[in-house]
Amino acid sequence: MPATIGSISLYMGPHHLGGPDDLERVVIDFVDGARSTLDIAVQELESEPIAEAIIGARQRGVRVRMVLEGDYLIAHQPLDDPFTPAGRHEPNRFLFNALLRAKIDVRTDYNPAIFHQKFIVRDIAGTRAALLTGSTNFTPTGTDSNLNHLVVIDGKSVAGEYADEFAEIWSGTFGTKRERHERKPREPRVAGVKLKPIFAPDHQPEMEIMKQMLKARTRVDFAIFTFAQSSGVDDAMIALARGGIAVRGIADARQGNQAWAASRPLAAAGVEFYLASRGAGLNKLHHKLMVIDGQVLVVGSFNYTEPANLLNDENILVIGDLEETRPESIARQQALGTYALTEIDRMIGAHGRRLT
Repeated sequence: MPATIGSISLYMGPHHLGGPDDLERVVIDFVDGARSTLDIAVQELESEPIAEAIIGARQRGVRVRMVLEGDYLIAHQPLDDPFTPAGRHEPNRFLFNALLRAKIDVRTDYNPAIFHQKFIVRDIAGTRAALLTGSTNFTPTGTDSNLNHLVVIDGKSVAGEYADEFAEIWSGTFGTKRERHERKPREPRVAGVKLKPIFAPDHQPEMEIMKQMLKARTRVDFAIFTFAQSSGVDDAMIALARGGIAVRGIADARQGNQAWAASRPLAAAGVEFYLASRGAGLNKLHHKLMVIDGQVLVVGSFNYTEPANLLNDENILVIGDLEETRPESIARQQALGTYALTEIDRMIGAHGRRLT
């Protein structure tokens, strides 16, 4: 069961790896709830059940628009017989063709870097407006064998910010190809909790993450797929650790063992750092998740790397505010934070190996 505070629901999964929530079902139910529009921006679509839900929405009269990362739809090495279905990413091409046959308006990005978004805006002009975002790609591995999260927020206040971002994407202004100045994102309250959406590369999420971290009074916990020394987040963590703030996190081992990774410098600086090795059903630790002082969350698609900050299409959502003074709002922030921390604890216990 998710952590639900008013119209905010936080999901952690997958079930197959001991997580509390079925991430594929969350995406399908969200799509099935659409009555008028679906705007979908996701790096990869390889899950046939999710594709079936999207096509089902189109068939019942929902206007569906979708943008995908183009790299998953091409054959990087020419096939001997290009008329024969074969090669890497063939399931992506099969589902892409199914979307076209269903007369869904689907486009691919023009960004030479990575189109890394993972969000859906539903029924933005109606009373059922909602947003789904998080770290989960719409693939069998993304929902069944990668550790991931999703957030669903009902209402127009946050969904509208993502609808504006989708409109820019739809117009072709991807990544560093953007040609217009973006306004500062609004910071609405939902269920008494302050929410702050940030989009890359326009708003440079890295600076927002560092700013939130530097407000920490006691601790910072994280779970991250890719954590590079090119990011400034590791420098902020080292400064926090030297200042007596407890910093603890877990990263994917295959990424964390690379020469460019921040793992070992962080561990040497006193950060409690774990690597999650693949095996026993785990493909990747794919989260992009941070919890600050047990009550402020940073969720979304954003890995801690320089390209994610400056080149890719990305998003983060900051949930909560350490400067909050209202007891009811603080309690709601803590409820969401506890749910995320429980999953970080579980991942460390089940999959983590500490670096020393």
